[in-house]
Amino acid sequence: MSDNKGKLLNFGLPKGSLEKPTLALFDKAGYNISVSSRSYRPSFDDPELDGRFVRAQEISRFVEYGFFDCGLTGHDWVVENESDVVEVCELVYSRASNVTSKWVLAVPESSEVKEVKDLQGKRIATEVVRLTKAFLKKHDVVADVEFSWGATEVKVPEMVDAIVDLTETGSSLRANKLRIVDTILSTSTRLIANKESWAVPEKRAKIERIAMLLQAALEAGQWVGLKLNTPKSKLQAVLDTLPALRKPTIAPLSDENWVAVETIIEDKVVREIIPELRDNGAEGIIEYPLNKVVH
Repeated sequence: MSDNKGKLLNFGLPKGSLEKPTLALFDKAGYNISVSSRSYRPSFDDPELDGRFVRAQEISRFVEYGFFDCGLTGHDWVVENESDVVEVCELVYSRASNVTSKWVLAVPESSEVKEVKDLQGKRIATEVVRLTKAFLKKHDVVADVEFSWGATEVKVPEMVDAIVDLTETGSSLRANKLRIVDTILSTSTRLIANKESWAVPEKRAKIERIAMLLQAALEAGQWVGLKLNTPKSKLQAVLDTLPALRKPTIAPLSDENWVAVETIIEDKVVREIIPELRDNGAEGIIEYPLNKVVH
């Protein structure tokens, strides 16, 4: 168990491509984490937290062993490392987008491989060897699976017959003229906890509070706040236009014939809603970003 000089929690943060989006997410959740360019030890503005940056591929093992009380890593690495940890919550964010990523089996566009069974006796390169071997075993396929240190997509067809690689949009695979045969695992970032730490009420409560704030910060990215004024005579038309998360707040103005309306709406529809609101009599429309949305 971690006992980090009186700190309540020792937190494992992902180094590499997830580092910047993770720091940005914590900042939006209300936690300031500072780190120098050469340091692997961040400084938290919360006196109960300490931690280190390590590769996401290793965090689940360090959490399981108790060096970290909790950490952020991909579900894929929990499975690949066979780590016995608590998956506290899902946090769908990554280096490029807020979509779920997938480990896929891919081959060159010209390959004769059309389905998994066609890989019998073939050679496959991947960073997730255990995942790949388990997938092949499930389909009764025997193939040579070797570990790849990166740039896996450039190894076919000269060095290997197929690869298992991580993709969000598939654009990199298409750019390298690769075709997806099957999906092995869908994955996203998870907040995970050491089982012994999770059993300590004080630690668990702190982890759950952090989970709530991180989820709220992610949720806020999908919504914006909206304020507007409207004559009472046109209020119903304005309300009928708003697809609100909850019923909007309506407050009187100094002019008794007018009211102020405040609500939140999905960011993806706001560009369509604002012109409609204006057409239905709304004035002084203000859109503003949100830091957290807690359900």
